[in-house]
Order: sequence, then C-alpha cells, then structure tokens
Amino acid sequence: MTSLDSFPITQKWPAQHPDRLQLYSLPTPNGVKVSILLEETGLPYEPHLVSFETNDQMSPAFLSLNPNNKIPAILDPDGPGGKPLALFESGAILVYLAEKTGQFLPKDPAARYETLQWLMFQMGGVGPMFGQLGFFHKFAGKDFEDKRPRDRYAAETKRLLGVLNQRMTGRDWIMGQEYTIADIAIWPWVRNLVGFYGAGDLVGFSEFAELPRVLDAFGARPAVQRGLTIPARS
Repeated sequence: MTSLDSFPITQKWPAQHPDRLQLYSLPTPNGVKVSILLEETGLPYEPHLVSFETNDQMSPAFLSLNPNNKIPAILDPDGPGGKPLALFESGAILVYLAEKTGQFLPKDPAARYETLQWLMFQMGGVGPMFGQLGFFHKFAGKDFEDKRPRDRYAAETKRLLGVLNQRMTGRDWIMGQEYTIADIAIWPWVRNLVGFYGAGDLVGFSEFAELPRVLDAFGARPAVQRGLTIPARS
C-alpha cells in the first residue's frame, strides 16, 4: 500500500489509521449508504465528518477528492493493484465496496445486473425526487406560495413508492431473500422521507402496505443502526 500523505484531503482530515479505508461523509441518506455497507461488511475504515455548517464540502482539501463537492467520498489505501483509490458518488462506492469484499452483490450475472438496476432506480429517481420534496416540504420551499413545485415532487414520490411497494410484495428484500446494496441504497431514503422530512402524510405512506414492514426490518439490522450515526456529528 502507498502512503496517503500525497492526497491533499489528508492534510485537513489526517488519517490516524492510514492502513484503513478513509470515509469522508455526513449522516445523510446518501452518506449513510456507505457507512452502513462498511458496517455490514466489517471492512476496517476511519470516518471523517464533513460538516456542511462550516462548508467543509467546499474546501480545497475536499474538492481535491471530489470536485463535485458532495458527500460521501472515500480514499482506499488498498485499491486495485494495491494502489490508493479515491472515489466519489455513493452508488459507485457501493459497487466498489461490494466487489472488493465479495458481499451484498449477487455473483450470478443476471441477478447482479438486476441489483444494479434497482441501485440506479434509487440514484436516478428516489434520491433526487425525495430530496426535492424534502426541500419544498420541510425547508425553504415551504415558504413559496405557489405549491405546484411541491405537489409535482409529491406526486412523483408517491409514484416511486408505488413502484417500490409492488416490488416488495412477497419479498423480504429488493432481490427476494438476499439483502444487497440495492436495499442499502433505497431504504435510508424511505426512512428519511417519513422521518426527517415528515412527508408521510403528504405522500400517503400509510397506503403502501409493504413498505413499513421492510423499513422496520432494515432498521432492525445492527449494522444499519450503527451506520446511521456515522460519522458522528460534532
């Protein structure tokens, strides 16, 4: 493994354990995808809090790792070929860690692509739509007199929940009995929608019989409970 000292991000967030994977994140729905997967796999890692309150994500150190200034990002000292790998975008990180550890991504090619299909469903639909709804329902958007933007995102969120509810009928997890990175990507966003955003009534969450069951099962996993609080907020 090569030293991490050549990466500028380690000047702002020094690695106390440079032999471990370095996680730069915040416990948001996108951030906890990675901390949950790391807890599930048991891969040693060192978390670093990227505080939005102090605009850490806009610092030159963080931008040197992720020019898109979004969390999470990782720096793996033991990447492919034993060389350090810097990686951003939560979906890409999930795939990388699943393949690195040989866990939570089916080996069967058809099942693997089906899992990636549902991962993309979260990345392209669930995350952006739920996030926009959160803005218009909980944050600054609630002050807009014109409720059409909020209602548009509420309608699309409800449609996506319907797709997910249909998928979960008769299934324990997205892929059936096997728990995968698709679940790790999707359920933190559903949890945030009805919890932090408080939008359950707005989107008629109680109408979706399957979703509370799976959300409860997800939340009962010890690795999920730990990952939801990592990195700890200062």
